[in-house]
Amino acid sequence: LVAGAVIYLIGNPIVTMVFNVPLNDALAAVDPASANGAAVWANHLNAWVMWNHVRTVTAIVSMACFIMALI
Repeated sequence: LVAGAVIYLIGNPIVTMVFNVPLNDALAAVDPASANGAAVWANHLNAWVMWNHVRTVTAIVSMACFIMALI
């Protein structure tokens, strides 16, 4: 249970707050029609998707830990 909780907390809310939210804020702060907006979007797309995959994998691993704790 502890392993599942730690993996979930590090991999989901912390990753969201540290990586995904700043990326979203940076994207919201630029004009989408500008050249800078295109550059920010390209960076956002690559980085956000990678961190979203981290969140997905850690959620699955933590779920497996919780299931194992029940068994």
